[in-house]
Amino acid sequence: MSKTTNWLIDSTHSEIAFKVKHMMISTVTGHFEEFSASAKTDGDNFTDASIEFTAQSASINTKNADRDTHLKSDDFFNAADYPEVKFVSTSFDGEQLIGDFTIRDVTKQITLDVEFNGIAVDPYGQTKAGFEIKGEVSRKDFNLTWNAVTEAGSIVVSDKVKLVIDVQFVKQA
Repeated sequence: MSKTTNWLIDSTHSEIAFKVKHMMISTVTGHFEEFSASAKTDGDNFTDASIEFTAQSASINTKNADRDTHLKSDDFFNAADYPEVKFVSTSFDGEQLIGDFTIRDVTKQITLDVEFNGIAVDPYGQTKAGFEIKGEVSRKDFNLTWNAVTEAGSIVVSDKVKLVIDVQFVKQA
């Protein structure tokens, strides 16, 4: 029987991004700059791993200060009252990660597709594991319902939000 292994995110080699259609003709990408994540595994086997992730909603960055201020407001994340976006896994089969995703005061189960890129030891002797994680959520499911309509009748912000997460975990001694 293997012992439980703890892993922490290597934030310098990880990125938490999302993509949203703007006016249905272009895509805006945003990131969370401040986040943490951990995993508990059976040895080095990530199947059935327990994974938790938290991002600071005030750390949102879309490379546009006015848009970022709007996203932090009550129209979207309400970072003042709900400072964290959180994910807690309920199952992981090696290809699909299922868990409870919380934005504001709403928690919904989501399914993310996972590509495991392997485990390697870096030049400093640290064991690292890499993953590419993708998924899609409806922002309206989390009460992020603000929208506007252009003069031509197009919606300004898509309901669909793509999650693009590249993660590297570091095995803890």
